[in-house]
Amino acid sequence: MTINLTDAQWFKSSRSGSAGECVQVAWLEADHVGVRDSKNPTDPALIFTPGEWATFTTNVHAGNFHRPA
Repeated sequence: MTINLTDAQWFKSSRSGSAGECVQVAWLEADHVGVRDSKNPTDPALIFTPGEWATFTTNVHAGNFHRPA
């Protein structure tokens, strides 16, 4: 499946600082989710299926990505 990013509405977290080094997200067609680097918006974006995004966000909320001390 090819996802068209031309009209994607990219946004960043309201908790992001103003330094401009952020990850941006866009809700795409067919419930896919796009992720890109705000410093390089013309570089390719990562595209996640609804299931992949749900797994990722569930693991973020569970704290499964904390760096070991």
